Amino acid sequence: MNELTLTTPALLFSAISLIMLAYTNRFLAYAAVIRNLHAIYQKKPDETLLIQIRNLKKRLTLTRWMQIFGITSLLLCVLTMFLIYIEYPMIAVWVFGIALLLLILSLAFLIWEIQISSDALRHHIADIEEHLKKK
Repeated sequence: MNELTLTTPALLFSAISLIMLAYTNRFLAYAAVIRNLHAIYQKKPDETLLIQIRNLKKRLTLTRWMQIFGITSLLLCVLTMFLIYIEYPMIAVWVFGIALLLLILSLAFLIWEIQISSDALRHHIADIEEHLKKK
């Protein structure tokens, strides 16, 4: 096995930062949609809105876990660099391995969330197509 150097965990900084930016944008978009649906529901309660809100709640939870795993991965990359700096290479290798696993989990949750989002959009498209057929 090659020796782990300071540059190896540092390479993930830009990737994780971009991923976290995308996750934050998703989170903010969901928050805006939920607030909007809540306002509409307050004026006119509708079961369809409740279904959409439940779907968004699930997606928001997944996004939160994506962020937690991503941030923890970044923190462990920093810890890895510190462990390399203070010359604890064996512990650094294990910590970096855990950081990579957390990043994998974060991305797996992203795939799950994308599937849910795609299914929700397919339902909307089906509603539109059904409405157009009636005309």
